[in-house]
Amino acid sequence: MSITAPKDTPVWVDEHRCKACNICVSYCPAGVLAMRDELSAVLGQMIEVVHPESCIGCSECELHCPDFAIMVAKRDEFKFAKLTPESKDRAKAVKDNKYRKLNV
Repeated sequence: MSITAPKDTPVWVDEHRCKACNICVSYCPAGVLAMRDELSAVLGQMIEVVHPESCIGCSECELHCPDFAIMVAKRDEFKFAKLTPESKDRAKAVKDNKYRKLNV
């Protein structure tokens, strides 16, 4: 079964499957993902796609998700961004902030 990406969306999360382990955030080289506070979630946090415009389509988040909760569009469905120094810096800042969303 093939899953089609939502229109104009490079990466998306099935929050019902996600357990907020933050593994996907740790692998994202472009700072596309971060954790947000979510009181209704089991661990009090949930993954969020915070910078979809910076997704490079590497699929590291999807490949490392133990719960199959994150999906990346196929290259023929979406034109991905290039990895920039700014997105690398953002990824480092998110990781340094304990994977939490940056207050910018």
